[in-house]
Amino acid sequence: MQQRADEINRLQKVLETANIKLTSVASDVMGKSGRDMVEALLAGVSDADTLAELARGRLRAKLPQLREALDGRVDATHRLLLRHILDHITYLEGEVEKLFTEIETLLDPYERQITVLTSILGVGRTSAVAILGEIGTDMRRFRSHKHFASWAGVAPGNKQSGGKRLKAPTNKGNRHLRAMLAECVWVISHTKENYLSAQYHRLARRIGKKRAIVAVSHSLLIIIYHLLRDDQEYHDLGPHFFETLDTTRQRDTAIRRLQALGYQVTVQEITEVSA
Repeated sequence: MQQRADEINRLQKVLETANIKLTSVASDVMGKSGRDMVEALLAGVSDADTLAELARGRLRAKLPQLREALDGRVDATHRLLLRHILDHITYLEGEVEKLFTEIETLLDPYERQITVLTSILGVGRTSAVAILGEIGTDMRRFRSHKHFASWAGVAPGNKQSGGKRLKAPTNKGNRHLRAMLAECVWVISHTKENYLSAQYHRLARRIGKKRAIVAVSHSLLIIIYHLLRDDQEYHDLGPHFFETLDTTRQRDTAIRRLQALGYQVTVQEITEVSA
């Protein structure tokens, strides 16, 4: 996968030397639209309007920017380099596809665990397989979810001075696992009406997106630990869990304060009665 990314970077640089600024408009040069445009350039098409018309889906909303970005000069040397790079990318994609096919044949004994992990919104099959590849399926190897999180490198840092808890970095842990968890959290952050997405947005407003991703990665890993340990599918707590939690905390704090003042407190929920 890294080789493919390197080749795509090379392709982008060759396009830029021909004054083709496709990357400034299209997020994925090797998406369907980008690939069609590169193939058209290799076939000798140079008209920016014709190239821009190859855009698909949401990219068509950027046709004016595409026409400007595709107005370059591609000569024979550019085409030679582009063809070589594109063929290599195609070869690498084919090899990756072969590997995935071979891996799929080995996953039958782990289908239950894959199903468990993909029951979490935002965790796809590929991500589930990658996570299982890093952590295994037997959670009994870890004494607790805290040890598991520490091993993975997503446990909160523990640094105290003068009785106060200070900011501290997490340990390095398993960088491959951390990267996969962060990718899943990024997907989750773009979903709605679920617990982990609500947690991400709640934290992102206070501590920033990067630290929120680390924090939610920790929550996701703890969820994974319990699901695999107990062999059960995920049941979401819902997007309003934190609002309910805040209300409960405020109630309990008020009760403790009154009790500290010597009052005996009885709590009764008020139900509205319609007239």
